[in-house]
Amino acid sequence: MEIPSNFSLAKNLILGCHISGVYDVNRSQILLDDDFSIIEKWANSISKLNLQAIIFHNNFSEETILKHQSEHLLFVTITHDIQFNPNVFRYSVYSQFIHKYSDAIESLFVTDVSDVLVLKNPFIQPLFIANSDFVFCGDEPTKWDNEWMSEHGSHLRSRIKDFVAVEAANKSNSLLNCGIIGGHIQTIKPLLESIWQIHKNYNFDNTTSFTGDMGAFNYMMRKNYNNRILHGDPVNSEFKAYFDDGTNWFMHK
Repeated sequence: MEIPSNFSLAKNLILGCHISGVYDVNRSQILLDDDFSIIEKWANSISKLNLQAIIFHNNFSEETILKHQSEHLLFVTITHDIQFNPNVFRYSVYSQFIHKYSDAIESLFVTDVSDVLVLKNPFIQPLFIANSDFVFCGDEPTKWDNEWMSEHGSHLRSRIKDFVAVEAANKSNSLLNCGIIGGHIQTIKPLLESIWQIHKNYNFDNTTSFTGDMGAFNYMMRKNYNNRILHGDPVNSEFKAYFDDGTNWFMHK
């Protein structure tokens, strides 16, 4: 994984991953290759704030890349390991990138690309600057203990010894959403690496209809970062509310 030598890497980055040609569990369809419209609003929101993003992808054409690549958006081609669902494999991509370039990075966010907008520059917010050992993430207006998460966590629950204990201890806590994850590099690097290790070691043989990404994220966050989490207002707008009150850094659906 190489960043072109003529591309000046910013110290604060937003990373996204778009893998097409395979079934997308969120849209219930196979995403078409070379469809920039899926990430266009995300990319435009970043450009408007004069921020820099990297989109890791497997199927954008040279024509599309030439048309849309800029100082604000870099396309990096990856090879998708089909053993892992795209929602899971992205953590391998992020871990590889951070391992190689962490010395050049101060802070970053990794976000979904089809349903997330960046509303404010998160890196200049006093709350972000003052909490370098915190993880900033999305959330949902529900608790971890809900029917969907019960089904979603079924595979990892059977593979990770203390998953049930962590889940039970935090069942009344807010459900955290991995569509937005960010922080200072010294905090976010080990988090993303540990999430990938969960998927690599325990989720490679998941045959359920649930990817396990939300289960792994909530498990890791509540187990190792429970006193160092900032979510909800002002980090993200209410999930699926499609509303910006002018204070939030990110909108998620």
